[in-house]
Amino acid sequence: MKKNKRLPGDLTSEQLVKRMIRVDHAGEYGAARIYDGQLRLLQGTPSEPIIQEMSRQEQRHLDYFNTLVIEREVRPTILSPLWHVAGYGLGVVSAVLGEKAAMTCTVAVESVIDEHYQGQINQLEENETDLREKLSEFRNDEIDHRETASEQIDTSNPGLKVFENMVRSATRTAIWLSERF
Repeated sequence: MKKNKRLPGDLTSEQLVKRMIRVDHAGEYGAARIYDGQLRLLQGTPSEPIIQEMSRQEQRHLDYFNTLVIEREVRPTILSPLWHVAGYGLGVVSAVLGEKAAMTCTVAVESVIDEHYQGQINQLEENETDLREKLSEFRNDEIDHRETASEQIDTSNPGLKVFENMVRSATRTAIWLSERF
């Protein structure tokens, strides 16, 4: 992060990092719940092993943020119960719509998370080397998820495009809310 003069109301470096950890913890929790919902309905399909692998990686990310929340004494978002239900619900809805919709959901979420993590990486100060490295690693995992899911969908389907845009908007909203609450 570049050294700029802080303005009244600007977050301190410590507050900014705690906000990042809070929202990333919430996001990884939500992602894990989405995959739980998808796997509930897509057992035995060609998508199951792909989703299981993505789910394992998201759980690894969540485990890291679970640890960081404790180590850095970060208050988790008060919206966790909502993300518990909403994440699982999105997973189930996308799976009910079919394997291609489930993969479209992944493309949408991971596209937003790619941008989100890159923005955080750019904001971190020099002394946050470990966190920067983890965010870069996790961002690469999310990019892999998006690319893997992209190979499974039909980008010319207008219904899936609408669904993708809805999920992108919902993801951006969830990020905004989790940063603040």
